[in-house]
Amino acid sequence: MLTAERRARIQGLALPIIGGMISQNVLNLVDTGMVGALGDAALAGVGLGSFANFMAIAFITGASAGVQAMAARRRGEGRDTETAIPLNGGLLVVAAVAVPLSALLIWLAPSLFPLLDDDPEVVALGTTYLQVRLVAMVAVGANFAFRGYWNAIDRSKLYLRTLLVMHVTNIALNYLLIFGHFGFPELGVKGAALGTAISTYVGTAYYVWMGRTYARENGFLRGLPDGATVKTMLRLAVPAGLQQFFFAAGMTVFFRLVGMVGTQELAASNVLVNLLLVAILPGLGFGLAAATLVGQALGQGDREAAHAWGSDVVKLSVGVITIIALPAMIYPQLLLMPFIRNPETLALAAEPLRIIAILLPLDAVGMVLMNALLGAGDAKKVMAVSVSTQWAVQLPLVYLVGPHLGWGLIAIWAVQSGARALQSLVFLGTWRGSSWGHAKV
Repeated sequence: MLTAERRARIQGLALPIIGGMISQNVLNLVDTGMVGALGDAALAGVGLGSFANFMAIAFITGASAGVQAMAARRRGEGRDTETAIPLNGGLLVVAAVAVPLSALLIWLAPSLFPLLDDDPEVVALGTTYLQVRLVAMVAVGANFAFRGYWNAIDRSKLYLRTLLVMHVTNIALNYLLIFGHFGFPELGVKGAALGTAISTYVGTAYYVWMGRTYARENGFLRGLPDGATVKTMLRLAVPAGLQQFFFAAGMTVFFRLVGMVGTQELAASNVLVNLLLVAILPGLGFGLAAATLVGQALGQGDREAAHAWGSDVVKLSVGVITIIALPAMIYPQLLLMPFIRNPETLALAAEPLRIIAILLPLDAVGMVLMNALLGAGDAKKVMAVSVSTQWAVQLPLVYLVGPHLGWGLIAIWAVQSGARALQSLVFLGTWRGSSWGHAKV
């Protein structure tokens, strides 16, 4: 039963995470609004570049799930002086993978980006944006590892604090570098990417300072992690990273398919995705709270309590997400107007936004339970469900109703949202079963 005490416990963990998630996507919308002033080609190029970057960094973000699951389990076991050891392991894995991978992808970007779109202007702008964003890959991976740690040990407020520092920096730099205010160079799309990359490194520096302040006694940067820690980290992080990679690759393919329909549809979808992320990331915030609560309960050897925590977080998140979705159900064009200047593009995006909003509460169920399963150490199960529903159901149907049959953007987004709803139902069935929570972490 979701008592007032349990609700307060969930909210204490989730609200700072949700605040950080909302601030991140408000920032994305500010970026979108600034770039939107440069025209549809810039908007489409940044949209494709953002998801290509998401695909590039996706594998290293899996370290966050590994750090959170291991640190929460140590906290539940009462081994507080060892909770930062998984963080050390996560940072080591990130550095080993991100540095060479980012250099390789920056070099390959001009050859690979034309595979995503046929419009030369979109390709030119998107390639520039992607290359600059890739410079910050190692910082992104480190920041995700820190996020997992702070959430696992009930200090999610530190995560929120860092994001606010990053976002203030990013908005200021974007304003200066996109438009060339106060004597700065007018860099357009490149300025948007540069502002984001610099702010990401600012966040990493701030995280390291807080780690030395708040986590030294828990083992932060006190020697290299042992082989067992790195092995367990990889066992958890690799499936989570692969799941994120295939999700990001799937979203990039989705954008490619939409781009085959038209540049206006692609520009509209960029805005729709950013609005979707603003709406659903509170669900992800609740999910990360569920991962911590489930991991700590399993560390105490209480699987029944772990199940109860996951179910209670679902109940709370669905109510919150439903409230968030209501304005988009009723007034979709009003929400789209600040980001889309072209009346035709605005009209294209309105009904797809309504469809997204209607299915959003069910999407939140899947988001919470997916992260609860990651917190339980069942990363392989999460990867299997996520990859299969996206690649075997969503993308083939998007191709069918979009480029092949030409049914338009409404049909494309109905398929996209329906596939995510199916994924949520699969996670719900898994959570109600007894096959999860037995992994050794």
